[in-house]
Amino acid sequence: MSGTFSKTGLARMHEVMARHVGERMPGLVTLVSRGGETHADAIGKLSFEDDAPMRRDAIFRIASMTKPVTATAAMILVEDGVLRLDDPVDEFLPELANRKVLRSIESDLNDTVPARRAITLRDLLTFRLGIGAVMVWPSKYPIQKAMDEAGVAPGPVFVSVTPDEFMQRLGALPLIYQPGERWLYHTGADILGVLIARAAGMSFGQFLAKRLFAPLGVTDTGFHVPDAKIDRLVTCYSADHNTGGRAVFDAARGGRFSRPAVFEAGGAELLSTADDYLAFCRMLLNKGRHGDTRILSRASVELMMTDQLTAEQKIGAELFFGNDRGWGFGGAVYTRRDDLFAVPGRYGWDGGYGTSGYVDPQNDLAGVLLTQRMMDSPQPPKVFTDFWTQAYAAMED
Repeated sequence: MSGTFSKTGLARMHEVMARHVGERMPGLVTLVSRGGETHADAIGKLSFEDDAPMRRDAIFRIASMTKPVTATAAMILVEDGVLRLDDPVDEFLPELANRKVLRSIESDLNDTVPARRAITLRDLLTFRLGIGAVMVWPSKYPIQKAMDEAGVAPGPVFVSVTPDEFMQRLGALPLIYQPGERWLYHTGADILGVLIARAAGMSFGQFLAKRLFAPLGVTDTGFHVPDAKIDRLVTCYSADHNTGGRAVFDAARGGRFSRPAVFEAGGAELLSTADDYLAFCRMLLNKGRHGDTRILSRASVELMMTDQLTAEQKIGAELFFGNDRGWGFGGAVYTRRDDLFAVPGRYGWDGGYGTSGYVDPQNDLAGVLLTQRMMDSPQPPKVFTDFWTQAYAAMED
């Protein structure tokens, strides 16, 4: 494999992506890497409010692109012998012990049966623990409303209580399904961050910095942006449903991410740059190695990037998976080809604040798209599909 991209294809990618910069978003960064060749493109501005140009090292809220990073951290502890995939997590997460399970999703909170077994690390990694996002709007089930009231429901505004308080609130609720029965989005990753911190004896952020970010050589990834780097943090925008236009969701200076996080959420709270996230992606493509440093074994990486779900476990998750995806550890895995970029084995995930990152072992391809326009639904916006279509169309072979 030559690993090259065509000049014509890269020029077309720039033209297509530049069309998305305008009223919806002030700027974006694209990055594609294959066979030792990397191309990055910074288009537009950091915000609508000033004219500072977009830059390759701009810092973005990567939201759910955090999930594969969290899964990697968990597998480091598995290889350390601290955690085991199929052991109950009760030792470190007693709040999840002796679960009660709703008789049905429509049930009142006290209409429960005992859990048939304990929740395991594997359940958290595959989002089969039995609780998570119920994709029905507006909320209509009692458990949805209870999660909302407890402040633990997945959504664009992240958890703002301490990890211990988060676990106490979650532990007071019944599960929606039996452990291992169904895939439910997001919550497993937030719990994973707490598990990793407790098992490692340090904060989740400290563990990531020591065991993953330092070995990868990344310097701009973390749970907040310090003052010295705040000029590189983009402003985040959402749709304004009252006017049909846009609104500032989170500003750079004085915003949520300009100060340390109360809860370092494993599901969605990291900030990063295109090149930092590429280092993580290249490590996965290199089967756990970064240069001369081995971060994970080949076996762990291959396990993470293998679909772990049965057809029954995917029931109700069609909005996320369609007909061509499943779920590995912390990320989606493509299982059949029905689009240019739907290559079996392709692994990664999108971020609700407007980001996308995947690796494709078959083509040795890593791609990162960073925008600051929040997604309006779980379905990928056109800027995502256009980026990935152009990435694959630009490959020489």
